[in-house]
Amino acid sequence: MQLMTPELVKNFPPLYSTQEKEPQEVKVIAKFFCPWNHWTWYATEYDLETGIFFGYVRGDFDEFGNFSLQEFQSVQGPLGLGIERDLHFGEHTLAEVMEKRL
Repeated sequence: MQLMTPELVKNFPPLYSTQEKEPQEVKVIAKFFCPWNHWTWYATEYDLETGIFFGYVRGDFDEFGNFSLQEFQSVQGPLGLGIERDLHFGEHTLAEVMEKRL
């Protein structure tokens, strides 16, 4: 699966550009997930040069943080599975994903 596309890259604001905004004003551009466990990453910002995202992470606990496209691409789980992008995620705000299990 292609985790990033040129269209997605165009939609991402640069890193640190939404930090002063309220969660209801911040769009989640992409949702990534690990198909063999409960980890999910909601990306709101991206730096093309470094391949670093910023967003909301649901794992052992919920937190904000940076995550890497290169790391996603290198993950190999059971039966050769990798991190995937939710192709049917739709348009959601950061507030929505923080309140609900989207």
